[in-house]
Amino acid sequence: MSTELKQRVHERLLRAPELVELAQADGQRAVRARLAELLRDEDPLLPVVHFERLLSELTDEVAGLGPLEPLLAAPDVTEVMVNGPGHAYVERAGRLERIDLDLDAAGIARLVERVVAPLGLRLDRSSPMVDARLPDGSRLHAILPPLAIDGPCVTIRRFGARAVPLEAFGLDDAAQAFLRWCVEVGWNLVVAGATSAGKTTLLNALSGAIPLGERVVTIEETAELRLAQPHVVRLEARPPNAEGAGAVPVRALVRAALRMRPDRVVVGEVRGGEAFDMLQALNTGHDGSLSTVHANSAADALTRLETLVLLADTGLPLVAVRSQLAAALDGVVFVARRAGGNRRVEEVAELVVTPEGPAVRALFSWRDGRLAPTATPTRAPRRPDAPSPDSEWFACTR
Repeated sequence: MSTELKQRVHERLLRAPELVELAQADGQRAVRARLAELLRDEDPLLPVVHFERLLSELTDEVAGLGPLEPLLAAPDVTEVMVNGPGHAYVERAGRLERIDLDLDAAGIARLVERVVAPLGLRLDRSSPMVDARLPDGSRLHAILPPLAIDGPCVTIRRFGARAVPLEAFGLDDAAQAFLRWCVEVGWNLVVAGATSAGKTTLLNALSGAIPLGERVVTIEETAELRLAQPHVVRLEARPPNAEGAGAVPVRALVRAALRMRPDRVVVGEVRGGEAFDMLQALNTGHDGSLSTVHANSAADALTRLETLVLLADTGLPLVAVRSQLAAALDGVVFVARRAGGNRRVEEVAELVVTPEGPAVRALFSWRDGRLAPTATPTRAPRRPDAPSPDSEWFACTR
């Protein structure tokens, strides 16, 4: 009975295209009011409980993402994964849970199209992959057959509205104080880790130590950062449109940011040739800049960055790349996700120069159930008026 009633309302909607314009102009509240009129008109005797349930479902289908809307509204859901028709999972507190989701292949494709169409993007057999950002800042990735064998797949990475503090990453007072000192005195830091390890969340937490009076320019492929500073310029890369034109890559935005008088440059993630432009930015006086990179350890982060710089096709020899890296970076913070979904900082390291090239030297390492200091830093603050590190942080290493 409910399905038939919803079908009748949908048929009336097809004869009332102005509702789509209403959704774009006035949002869900106006759509919900109009749908309530149609629903009452179709069944005036519908009980209140059933009426409210059907009204919510219809509103989600018309002005939202259908059955995905309740999941995206749940504060404890951090990721939604649709693995084709009838197969869906969510991540709660770092754990995956299977859920029932009444969506067929055509319904999944329609939901994605609703997100990407206003952005000038498309998802079809000629363009079977798409990345987009939802209005709340969540990141959507979708892929269609034949690339996705079992049907359309959608992954939505959500970002909480509330900032996650540094202590949530297993840091005690000494480690937190040292990382804040690194940001304040202008160390250039890279946050390294695997996919979904918490790199972006940790970068957000570290950015809280940036002085409020500084101008920060952020560059991201898909906007995820939420800096609390008042003077932030946010840049987001643009993929090609439906005609395959108009793309603006991260690399172009890094170069553009240098013309915007930044005190600090924050590159959300380097995964290609933009690593070269990032190193150029860090070597031209933008002390205290931050970025993230996929890597398996702090040491592997350097190798990964070397590889990404070589992908820029600049013709630089490896020895020159390593020289640029040693001059540009000061430290690497490695974060990992452990059993039970806990995300914690496993290592804080500084860059040192060896005869073979740049290497990392651990300053904090995870041992005895905590991130403990293991050595005192040798790299100096980049800003001349910066305070020296507090010797008490490293007293136990002597």
